[in-house]
Amino acid sequence: MDNWLSLIIALPTANATERMRAWRALKARGAAVLRDGVYLLPDNPTCREALESVERDILGSNGTAFLLPINDPQGSRFIELFDRGEDYAKLRVEIEACQAQLNSDNALASTRQVRKLRKAHAQVEAIDFFPAAARQKTDMALKALETAISRALSQDEPSSHDHPIARLDRSDYQGRFWATRKRPWVDRLASAWLIRRFIDPDATFLWLDTPSDCPADALGFDFDGATFSHVGNRVTFETLQASFGLAESGLSRIAALVHYLDVGGVQPSEASGIERVLAGLRETIPNDDHLLTAACAIFDGLLAAFVTEEFPNE
Repeated sequence: MDNWLSLIIALPTANATERMRAWRALKARGAAVLRDGVYLLPDNPTCREALESVERDILGSNGTAFLLPINDPQGSRFIELFDRGEDYAKLRVEIEACQAQLNSDNALASTRQVRKLRKAHAQVEAIDFFPAAARQKTDMALKALETAISRALSQDEPSSHDHPIARLDRSDYQGRFWATRKRPWVDRLASAWLIRRFIDPDATFLWLDTPSDCPADALGFDFDGATFSHVGNRVTFETLQASFGLAESGLSRIAALVHYLDVGGVQPSEASGIERVLAGLRETIPNDDHLLTAACAIFDGLLAAFVTEEFPNE
């Protein structure tokens, strides 16, 4: 790394407000301090734009500022000034504290804490010009916390069993009662949407206090012993999709999203946003039928967006 940018600034001693504003701006952009009034960033378009902005502000405040390029064959010696290991370590302490106190009662509140942690992580990433192992380690810790919260929001998750999935005829599953555990979370909400949208448009849903309350004539889903539940590495949504041969455009992406939010794995880009929306709905809508109605609108919108991305000219 040979090419760097140095910003040299000076402000009148009496102008403490502008001095503090400049310092905060440079800190937010990840600038290293070489000495008082001398700051350093890698020479790239983003960093150049950031330093030029500070330079303009300083000049507009009757200060002096010089933005100078530096080409140093030994420039790699500056890299250690940009080590973000301590910032990531502080984040991991907060992540571990959040996970240590996590339970089903505070899981929804914990989603708000995770949003703050994810935002803080993104801020460090933005100024992590020379990523090291600490960055990936912290991201993995955040993902593990997000998965743990999702599981805490969905207690009594069904265990998975390996058995063949028989192909079923949708015509045999019309106008039925479908039953699952009350206060549904991602897999149950998405499965209920899938049932009503693609399998049984006239489905009636029963929300059970316990799986043992499932009526004999109802089709249970997403609990141990249910007609449809986890099979192998499939969550209930994916089991229903395979059982009825549902291959409509966009469904595979929703399946990947539900899978991640229910049991972890590869994180789709939409996952954190959808999780936040569904958590907010569940927190503010106590009636499970109304909650499903709201969630169905979310999944309908997602499906439409995915189909549009797949077939942009149609």
